[in-house]
Amino acid sequence: MSSRSGKGRKALVTGGGGFLGGAIIRKLLEEGYEVSSYSRGEYPDIVRAGARSVRGDITDRKRTLEAFRGFDVVFHVAAKVGYWGEREDFWKINVDGTRNVIEACRRNSIENLVFTSSPSVIFDGKDMEGVDESVPYPKKYDSFYSETKAEAERQVLAGSTEKLRTVSLRPHLVWGPEDRHLVPAILERARRGKMVRVGGGKNTADMVYVDNAADAHVLADRALVDNPDSRGKPFFITNDDPRNVWGFIDELLTLAGLEPVKRSVPTPLAFMGAALMEQYYGLFRKGREPPLSRFLVRELSTSHWYDISAAKKELGYEPKVSMEEGLKRLKKWIDSGMR
Repeated sequence: MSSRSGKGRKALVTGGGGFLGGAIIRKLLEEGYEVSSYSRGEYPDIVRAGARSVRGDITDRKRTLEAFRGFDVVFHVAAKVGYWGEREDFWKINVDGTRNVIEACRRNSIENLVFTSSPSVIFDGKDMEGVDESVPYPKKYDSFYSETKAEAERQVLAGSTEKLRTVSLRPHLVWGPEDRHLVPAILERARRGKMVRVGGGKNTADMVYVDNAADAHVLADRALVDNPDSRGKPFFITNDDPRNVWGFIDELLTLAGLEPVKRSVPTPLAFMGAALMEQYYGLFRKGREPPLSRFLVRELSTSHWYDISAAKKELGYEPKVSMEEGLKRLKKWIDSGMR
């Protein structure tokens, strides 16, 4: 694997205003890349860090074709996330938007496209313990997010050529300071007394600290140039340190001075309740997200950790920040008021 820096290399990050996108931008700047962010909003922190902010929307084909001029590599991070919503909204951003990104890369002779996918593209609702990238896509999905990310990933990988080299990364449960979704949602639910353990509490998962996920993206760009075996393939990205899901949640609550999860509900009962909530919200509270879905029940009650041997071998990836160090950094952020 080449040890060259990114000096003089021009990178564009879609969704650079997001949690992972911002971490990737910071890592690219450290490595000497000239970095631009392509996002719908204005993000002064990106500019202060030394990157250029380009305003636009990946669903706007014409604007995207124009904005992608002059780059060597695109990191496509932008996506509609979540476990609830209208299928067409997910499809428009995750599938049609990705199609626009691929076309813009081709039209502008961009060398590399690094796509941010998700392990949920192969999740079939059952335990996944130590599985690798050979696991096929399931025949059906419980969430529009997973379905549309899988279709986008297929497009990206099928589009890999000598002129446009592509790779798909599947970081699992990205967490760390400045996260505005996963950790805050857990803490807020616990503060409101709404946190309930689903299932027996013995399931394990392998997460990834945000800086490690960012490292993987930069390594993927280098691998696409130096290692032909990495091209047109997906790679799981984790901390390679599976933890008990509910034990980790309790650790997060302890960091915030909250009580561990004490109540629990059997998986079948939670699944039935989620199905009823989905029906109710679908009929009477359109536009609102139910507190529980069938997809979320399966996520919370099953094990999902992955063999990252391929990422280590083909990308040169090694998680540098341990779970323990990550928790120390997270506590500092929580103690600072999560600013």
